[in-house]
Formats: sequence, C-alpha cells, structure tokens
Amino acid sequence: MDKSKFIIDPALLDLDRPIADIEGIRALNPQRFEMEQLTAILYEDLESNSCAALKEITSDEFWIRGHMPGMPLMPGVVMLEAVAQLSSYFTQKHDLLGAEIVGFGGLDDVRFRGVVTPGDKLLLMVKMIKNRRGRMIVAKFQGVVGDNIVLEGTLRGIPIPVEAVENLLKTRTA
Repeated sequence: MDKSKFIIDPALLDLDRPIADIEGIRALNPQRFEMEQLTAILYEDLESNSCAALKEITSDEFWIRGHMPGMPLMPGVVMLEAVAQLSSYFTQKHDLLGAEIVGFGGLDDVRFRGVVTPGDKLLLMVKMIKNRRGRMIVAKFQGVVGDNIVLEGTLRGIPIPVEAVENLLKTRTA
C-alpha cells in the first residue's frame, strides 16, 4: 500500500487505544443520538494540524432501512457529516476558530470513490490547511475503508452565531 496517498499513515492509528471515546467527543461536539457520527478519536498531531477518527458502521445505523433497502450503503451526506464532526472536534479542542459551535461553511472537490456498508470501519482523516480565527477553517479530508480511499475533498467550517439562532428560534415559538 502506498502510504503517501493518505493524509495520515493508517499504521499510526490504533483502533484499540483511542485518545477520546464517545464521552470525550460529546464534551466538544453538540450532536447527539442518531446524529453522532464518530465512534472514537484515534490520532491528533498539532504540528501538522491533523487528526483521525473511527466510525464503526453497525447494522443499527438510522439510514440502513431506507438507503437502500436490501443494499445498505452509507449515504454520502452522512459521511460528510462525520468528517464535519471530526473537524469540529479538533477545531474546538484546540480553539482554532474561537467559536461556541462550528458549522458547515462549504465543501469543495468532494469525491466518493467507494462504498461504505455495515460492518465497515470508516477511518476519517482531516488536515487543517487554513485557519482564520473568528471567520473560517479549511480542511482537507479523506475517508478510508481498508486500504481504499472512499471519500475525499475539502471542508470549510464557520462559526455558528449561537445567540442569533437562539433569538430567531424564540421569535418563531412566541
């Protein structure tokens, strides 16, 4: 396997010794219940601004029944959500953006190169390539199953204006 094609050498990722479990992820990411898309954080390197996580694909995933009946394929949008959650975890842990919550700001050059199915261990890798505190982070990402890159692209994260969103929601329920 040509390890140079990966953001992080998969040999550095020890699935049996995560650096953060689901509770560690929850401490930094707001997603809960079926929207939690990370199983464990496996790797962090502040020098290269990179990190990796595991998403174990189980037969209990919320999308199994409907995407697609008889041939459950992990939806691309759910893979992208997992990448966003990994980017958010790293950004929040190291206070790169200075925001209460990190949200999607955009995606570029996204390519799906393989399928992800129940029983797979999806390794997610992110490398921060740009950080404008208070404005945006930009990260290259990959999703890997076995020796194969199944997903790659560039993600942009932006600060969510929490107070403004809360006020908007209050006016809608008043």
